[in-house]
Amino acid sequence: MLHFLIMAGGSGTRFWPESRMRRPKQFLPLSGPSSMIRTTVDRLGPMASPERVWVATTAPLVGQVVEQLPEVPIESIIVEPCGRNTAPCIGLAALMIVRRDPEAVMAVMPADHVIDPPDGFRRQLAAAAEMIEEEPDWLITFGIRPTYPAESFGYIERGEKYRPAAVALGLESESESPAAELPIYRVRQFREKPSAERAKQFLARGTFYWNAGIFVWKAKTVLAALERHQPELFARLTAIGSALGTPQAVEVLRREFAAMTAISIDYAVLEHAAEVLMIEAAFPWDDLGSWQGLMRLQGGDAQSNVVAAKHVGLNTSGSLIRSSDDHLIATIGVRDLIIVHTPDATLVANKHDEESVRQLVAELKARGWEEYL
Repeated sequence: MLHFLIMAGGSGTRFWPESRMRRPKQFLPLSGPSSMIRTTVDRLGPMASPERVWVATTAPLVGQVVEQLPEVPIESIIVEPCGRNTAPCIGLAALMIVRRDPEAVMAVMPADHVIDPPDGFRRQLAAAAEMIEEEPDWLITFGIRPTYPAESFGYIERGEKYRPAAVALGLESESESPAAELPIYRVRQFREKPSAERAKQFLARGTFYWNAGIFVWKAKTVLAALERHQPELFARLTAIGSALGTPQAVEVLRREFAAMTAISIDYAVLEHAAEVLMIEAAFPWDDLGSWQGLMRLQGGDAQSNVVAAKHVGLNTSGSLIRSSDDHLIATIGVRDLIIVHTPDATLVANKHDEESVRQLVAELKARGWEEYL
């Protein structure tokens, strides 16, 4: 049976001041009328019944998950005691999913991606899950063919085209295999976020893809991969699993999870495993990771401004201007700015230096201005 894990524990600091610790970006309607997490679940449509949807988040955000996804059973909300990146998150979720369904296939995805329209996404997800049912040793990731030399995404280099094992052995025709319908490749290597020059080289090569952070695999297969490549992390997962259903479960989870190394699933498993395949995504995708990403997604007016506010501007271009109320924003003689007004904080930044928003949030924390975080 196919289960869906929505990872929703991030803080979204690059979307400050709208994204806050108590209401980070996945709970905001940044890309449409619904919040990003609501849109992520709705995107799955009829292929995901509520009892097969899991949400991984942190304790302070559980209430918002319940509020925005009331159909998801409370026992399917996985509460991480602290942030430890995607490998511990996915490992913990796989552990819990296997307890409910030992042969479960997991589709793993973040709560803050933009995929619209979703039809192609659902088709490829279903085909990938069908393939995993037939060839359960594989770990599948999705790659996005790049449209510009992005420096903010990780990359995957594809290897040779994959032929299903059954086809290679002559057991069935290629047209009868679910993998035959997919543009699917062996993975040659994963590359982290590149410099501008290296990103241009990746684009020119034509064999590099953006790493979408969307995965399909058997829950027990990814646990076995963690055991093989991250034995210390797996030992802590085992301790958590042994305590589930006992009075010590909460304390063991808190202690063991906090002691895990904060590491991504890419670093922990995918860069080391031989059984990794990449599907070339046949759906429109964007990792909405920053204000400039929102500008790219929404386009702009005749002056390349993206405006969601009461605004009047003279000689204003290339800017993002947002406000959460009827507060008037007036601009004169500015270009390439990010201006975001909220009731208690306003950001004005050069859009080409928006990575510094994280530094700004860190400075607020250092000053003890917790009310603005």
